[in-house]
Amino acid sequence: MKGRPLRERVGFAAEGLRTGWRRERSFRTHIVSAVLALAALLLLRPAPIWWAIVAVVVALVLALELLNSAMEGVIDLLHPGIHPEIKAIKDMVAGAVLVVSLAALIVGATMVVANIPVIEGWIGR
Repeated sequence: MKGRPLRERVGFAAEGLRTGWRRERSFRTHIVSAVLALAALLLLRPAPIWWAIVAVVVALVLALELLNSAMEGVIDLLHPGIHPEIKAIKDMVAGAVLVVSLAALIVGATMVVANIPVIEGWIGR
């Protein structure tokens, strides 16, 4: 891939996203969660810092999910059999996705709590 034009390299990356969408249910689930996070941002209209924080955690979750899927694919290709060490490696990578996903949930909950006055305004308190 070295020495290829930027447009071509971006095309490879876009194909990686399409492949992740087609092959990985978890990636699609995270995309749906990202759309829900965007809806919450549009509805709550929080301070710009919240937009940035949500964007960063969403990007981290999606990137880690793609890395998890890629690593599992390479591992399965190189070692198709069941092996305890392979299982441990796959579990650790999946654990990394879980940690970032939980952090994203905490960010989302914190954003909602920080915007309770907005929600109360809708209710009419």
